[in-house]
Parts: sequence; C-alpha cells; structure tokens
Amino acid sequence: MTVSARKRIWGWWFFDWASQPYNTLLLTFSFGPYFAEVARAHFAAQGLDAEAAKAASQAYWTATQTVTGIFIAVLAPILGVIADGRGRKMPWIWAFSAMYVFGAFVLWWTVPGMSTLFWAAFWFGFGFIGMELATNFTNALMPTLAPREDIGKVSGTGFAFGYLGGVLALFAFLLFFAENAETGKTLIGLSPAFGLDPATREGTRSVGPFTALWYVVFMVPFFLWVREPAAAGKSFGAALSGLGRAVAGLKDRPSLLVFLVASMFYRDALNATYALGGAFASNVMGWTVIQSGVFGIVAAIAATFASWTGGKLDSSVGPKPVILFAIVVLTATIVVMMNLTPTSFFGHVLGEGSPLPNMIFYGCGVMIGAAGGIAQAASRTLMVFHTSAQDAAGDFGFYGLSGKATAFLAPALITFATLGTGSARLGIAPLVGLFLIGLVLMMWVKPQGERPAR
Repeated sequence: MTVSARKRIWGWWFFDWASQPYNTLLLTFSFGPYFAEVARAHFAAQGLDAEAAKAASQAYWTATQTVTGIFIAVLAPILGVIADGRGRKMPWIWAFSAMYVFGAFVLWWTVPGMSTLFWAAFWFGFGFIGMELATNFTNALMPTLAPREDIGKVSGTGFAFGYLGGVLALFAFLLFFAENAETGKTLIGLSPAFGLDPATREGTRSVGPFTALWYVVFMVPFFLWVREPAAAGKSFGAALSGLGRAVAGLKDRPSLLVFLVASMFYRDALNATYALGGAFASNVMGWTVIQSGVFGIVAAIAATFASWTGGKLDSSVGPKPVILFAIVVLTATIVVMMNLTPTSFFGHVLGEGSPLPNMIFYGCGVMIGAAGGIAQAASRTLMVFHTSAQDAAGDFGFYGLSGKATAFLAPALITFATLGTGSARLGIAPLVGLFLIGLVLMMWVKPQGERPAR
C-alpha cells in the first residue's frame, strides 16, 4: 500500500497523541497524585506524622523516577545504535509499545491500604521505560519525514497534537471516571462509569487500563501509515560494534556533545517538574486528584497552543533561541512554586480562604505546560539538525541518554533536599540549579547544528 508523505506525517503525529496520556494521566495529574495519597497513608500507618509522611511519599516517587531513569539511560544509546546498524526501528517500537500497555494496565491493582508500594512503582516504571524507548525510536524517524526547513513545524505540531490528545484523555477521565475521595463523584457529579466502586477508588485506579486502551486504539494510524525507509542491515554483532565508534565520534562533533550535556541538565529538570506536578499539588497545596486533573487540563491546553506556536517560531528563528527562552521561564516558575503555600506567597501571609495561592499555582501550571512544550519540541528539532537519517536512531539514543543519564540526579537531589528540609515545597530547589546549568551550556551550541561526517 502506497502512503503519501502527508499521511505518513499524520501517522507519526499519532504516536504523540497515543502516548501522551502516560505523561499526562499517569506520571503527573491522575496516577501521580493518587500514588501520593496511597503512599502518605502507607507511611502514616507506619507512625510518621503528616509532614514526614508527605516528604516520604515524595521521596518514594522521586526514587522511582531515579531507578527508571537509570534503565532508560543505559538502554537508549545501545538499542539505538543496534537499530541503526540493523536498519530497522519499527520492531523496537512494537516491543516497547507492548511494555507501555502492560505497565499501564496493571496499575489498576494499586489499591488503598496496599501492604507495599513496590509493585505499583515497579509496573509504573516498566511502562514508563517502554514509553520513553518507543519515543526514542519514533523520534529517530523524523529526518525522513520532511525537509530540514519544515522539521520545526513538524516537531512542534506533533507535540501540540500530543498535548491535545492528553487534554482530551484527561478531560474524559475526570468527567466519567476519577472520583472525589470524599464524595465519590466525578468532576461533573456522576458516579464513576461502568459501576466502578468509589469506596475502593476503582474510578481513579482505572486510569491504568484507560491509558493502555487509549494507546492501543490511537496507535493504529501510526502502524498503518508510517513506513520505514528501506535500509541495508548489518549483523547483530556488527551493529553492536558500531556503538564504540559512535561514542568515539562524539569528540569530533563538539556542538552535538555540548547540546547533549546541556539537555542532560535542563531536560532532567523538566522531566522532574512534570513528574512532581501532581504530587506537589497534593502534598503542598492539599489538592485532590480531581483538582490536580483540572490543573493538568489547564497546563496541557497551554502546552498545546504553545507547542504549535513554538513550532512556527522554531522554523522562523531556529530552535536554540526558543529553548533559551523556555528555560528562563521554567526557572522563574520553580522559584515561584518554592515560595507558595496555601496561605502565603513569598513569605507574605494571605487572608484566610484567599483564592490567590490556587490562582498562582494554576498560573505555574500554564507556564510549565507552555514553556515545557516549547522546550521539548525545539530540542527535538535541534537534535535533528545534529544528525542524519542514517544515524538518527543512534544519535537519538544519545539524545535519550542525555535526557536520562542524569535522570537519577534531579529526583535524587529532590529526595535528599526534601528529606533534609522536611518540606516537599523546599525540596524542589535543586531544579533551579539544573535549569541554570543547562542554560549556560546552551551558549556553546551551534544554532544550525552539525551533521556527522560520513
């Protein structure tokens, strides 16, 4: 079957649409806050006071991100170089898609009062690894999708389309499934769909199967329309031996090397910001799962429009200035969050019941969604500027490595800062330093990138 170039791009965009709910629903705005509730109750039952239980809950969640990040960091470049050498990426996307679906689905069994948090964290991480590695391989198809001058638009629109999918998935989940812990009703006052029992949080727990089913349905256009260009394959051993040559070749690609190191810091900070958004809303602001979900909708809508606009700006002025602007906005937003409580802002005590803290936190969600979407889309474009179709999987493997090589760092620093200060709010302070390191290093990256010598 012949597939047009336009349909191939649409198929590729559908991966963003299908996969985004793992970030939107599971990582940040539904399962993340729910896990924080379950974890707080777990640690409180062990005798910790309320504040210590909140800190322990956040620390357990960030520790999960740490371990998961290490696995992704190790696997991404190795598998990418192998895929380049073998000339096939689609089989890997199928395999990691299966991990995504299974890991998401079994989160249904994260029940209130469970005796251990380990299995909930394990299966979340299993699916997350599948999602991230599948993303690496779909990103590696980008150089074959469009001319260089259109890559920014393709990347930005892809992120915008993905965020739109995340918004709709989250909106549907809040309307019909996620229940308020106190009332047992959804956002619009309904009982959870399909007779799910709110007493055992079945509505909220269904976020796992819901996310898995969403992926299965909306990956159909991707697998129907995306065609991988034919390429000569090498033996497995020859493909694996290319890893050493690829690593050694980085010294002759200084702009790429600096970009990978810079993105290692700012993307690590951004990923941690996403991972902590819902848990921060629950632990610091005292928000419910439904409130966090509404917060997620606001952030995702902002990300949708910003990514689309950023893609056009990216194609106009180039990805580097767009990335720099986004990092500055994200840094300022973290500073605001550190100085926000339900009753005060930058130390100024507000009146009882003041709506200002919630309004400010919603504003933070808008800034994180918008700047984060722009940064991700523009970073993907700048990476394409530094690679070729023949080396894309391996180079995007290094890109995946740079996004995860220190993926343990931000969560680990937040874990230590949270436990050291005893405050989930002050525990996010290390993110400021990571964003600023990335910002400084970006100054040495070539705006138009560089291609590997062949």
